[in-house]
Amino acid sequence: MKSKNAIIIFILIVTTLNSFSQNYDESKVGEYKLPELLVREDGKDVKTKSEWEKIRRPEIVKLFENNVYGKVPKDFDNIDFKVVNKDESAMNGKATLKEVAITVSRGNRSITINLIMFTPNKVKVPAPMFLVINHRGVQTMDVSRQNKDGFWPAEEVIDAGFGISGFDVIDVSPDDNEKFKEGVLEVLYPDQIKMSNGMRGLGAWGWGASRVIDYFEKDKLVDATKIISVGHSRGGKSSLWFGAQDERVAITISNESGNSGAALSRRDFGETVERITKNFPYWFSANYQQYANNEDKLPVDQHMLLALIAPRAVYVASAADDLWADPKGQYLALKESQPVFNLYGIETNLPIEMPKINEQVIRPHMGFHNREGKHNMTPYDWQQFINFANDYFKK
Repeated sequence: MKSKNAIIIFILIVTTLNSFSQNYDESKVGEYKLPELLVREDGKDVKTKSEWEKIRRPEIVKLFENNVYGKVPKDFDNIDFKVVNKDESAMNGKATLKEVAITVSRGNRSITINLIMFTPNKVKVPAPMFLVINHRGVQTMDVSRQNKDGFWPAEEVIDAGFGISGFDVIDVSPDDNEKFKEGVLEVLYPDQIKMSNGMRGLGAWGWGASRVIDYFEKDKLVDATKIISVGHSRGGKSSLWFGAQDERVAITISNESGNSGAALSRRDFGETVERITKNFPYWFSANYQQYANNEDKLPVDQHMLLALIAPRAVYVASAADDLWADPKGQYLALKESQPVFNLYGIETNLPIEMPKINEQVIRPHMGFHNREGKHNMTPYDWQQFINFANDYFKK
């Protein structure tokens, strides 16, 4: 009897593992057909940027809202900014530190986002600003600079003439399957929780980033026309959805965002919609789960998300050992988004083949690199982001 039970348990384990087995063999990807980027829902081709902006783009935004990320609410009653700490001689005089409490109210209830930011003192004009959607904890952005983390290399960014900022996503929506409702969802938008296309974690983080830009527009040390959204992994997914919606973002950067981020969902490589919706359902609208093992029925794919950022700039970063995030699938999505940028007269001309490891490609309004190493955001990645931003803002 014990032997029989052991066999049953073994079969169940193998069945479970097989149901989540991931493909890392490029030869097994197979054929797939992407949804048409420039074909309207009525079947007509999109030939001008006006048709894109007035018809096709709103269609795609709605499809992502209803099927993937949920609709991000725009209304609130009041927003208040309070500088709770300021040091004009931070980093041995190289930077100005500000800690800002951003309090958003709706229906007599409120939440507070705690923003940390450094701006360069050597720059005599408002500085362009990197804004990081940070899921690594507030210690990553240590204001004392005793803990220096390559994930958020403040000194290097300041030396390059940029500002760097960030907020811990826990202030908006904890990165937890049970606690994610705490914060903006329970306090300000409880109706979203009941909706099958309601906002969830990734959308909430982007909502918080938009409130940070609300503050930047009031701060004379920041050039609010040069905001650069940055996110790694799950933060990269949020960065893309946020950058696609908030047109105040000049450059959107996705670092190793993988499935449901920059990588094509229809490629059978690395993480899948089934795996991500089972492990992290709280990131997405409830509707997204119906596409687990059913990607061909998705009315969108991630090239369409990247295209929503046009004509502003987008940068996709990968790591060679991070096959889970499908570096090639991320590059292919970027390539497939090009037709929309081309509508604006932007000749992107990305190489046909994915660039070699540690080779950065910069094209008008688009950039990409695939560095050696594992899943992380490193000083090497940041140097590429700075290179791209310098190139883009010179235009």
